[in-house]
Amino acid sequence: MTIPENAVMLDGKIRFETLDALETFLDLMQRTPSEEAEGISEMDHGLQCAAELRVLAPDDEELQVAGLLHDVGHHISHIREHDAAGRNALADIMSDRVARLVGLHVAAKRYLVTTDPSYRALLSPTSIKTLALQGGDMSPAEVAAFEAQPHWRESLLLRRADEGAKTPGRVVPTLADWLPAIRRYTRRTA
Repeated sequence: MTIPENAVMLDGKIRFETLDALETFLDLMQRTPSEEAEGISEMDHGLQCAAELRVLAPDDEELQVAGLLHDVGHHISHIREHDAAGRNALADIMSDRVARLVGLHVAAKRYLVTTDPSYRALLSPTSIKTLALQGGDMSPAEVAAFEAQPHWRESLLLRRADEGAKTPGRVVPTLADWLPAIRRYTRRTA
């Protein structure tokens, strides 16, 4: 685990404490190749996910912001735990809903492959590989626990957008375009 520049370690977890720290980290994501798809950066993937959510849930800007930020954990944890690492990193700076949705996006993949037989065929080769590392199909008890989570339904939209956000060269709004929305769901700025 690497502590990103301008982040802190609290209770054994990496946290962004200021909006400046998060924005610096997001800039780094623009220069980091995606773990999701060849030919795009981590930020390209997040921007495409947010754009997908703008279509799927046009009235839910907070969900769109969660889609933009959903993979911040790739830089601070193993792929197996990147959802929880992202949720923890954002917990102090972003709204509770944004952080929770980021934390649910891997469980949403597991839920969808368990409950929707057609969903597995939509997964990219990388998503298929990581599914096994992340626990594979859910047990009935895991399905029930997932459905008891706040925002679980919205996390399914985020997950579907995640799969549709892997196209090299796709033109979508930029990080600068999204900064006002990010700021609207930020808890602390200083």
